[in-house]
Amino acid sequence: MAAEKNRIFHNNRDMIWSLLPLVLICLVIAGIASQCTLSPGGPTQGKVPHVDIDTVLKYDARDLAFPIRNPGVIEGWQPNSGNRGTVAGDGGGDASTIGFLTDKGRYLQLTQSSASEEALVPWVVGDSRVPSGTQQVGPDSWVVYDEEGSEPIWVADFGDVRLLITGSGTADEYTTLAEAVGAAQPLATS
Repeated sequence: MAAEKNRIFHNNRDMIWSLLPLVLICLVIAGIASQCTLSPGGPTQGKVPHVDIDTVLKYDARDLAFPIRNPGVIEGWQPNSGNRGTVAGDGGGDASTIGFLTDKGRYLQLTQSSASEEALVPWVVGDSRVPSGTQQVGPDSWVVYDEEGSEPIWVADFGDVRLLITGSGTADEYTTLAEAVGAAQPLATS
């Protein structure tokens, strides 16, 4: 039997030989769990999901108790998400949300809700905000929440529905979506 080395004589090489089996075991487990990939050329763009917003919004118009507008798919934009939720608390109500990737690869989200603006804004962004101004788009006035370090929020009150736009888009892209949804007529509920 080989004599064991006294601890005082251990060095970096001994530590590397001790850790090597642990690192190999971790890599094997990560590989089995498919949590580790090797991309020598760097990351690649994955497939963007596609959502049929006509179907989603028709379904929401039929089931929700407020008018839903379909802004249509703006040329070059891709609808990639849609969901429904409930804004809790005073002034709460149902909400329908669709998301788009713009032709420049930015994300914009449109939420339509019967909730009040005061309840809707914190529900969408997770914290309270203070309005910083307004933006006139066609006949519609949008309340703008634009804080340093946060994505802008535009909210318009269309009577029995509030429309909220947020995301990483530019002011022109916000305006384009605001124009499209402002020009859209409420969908039939039957």
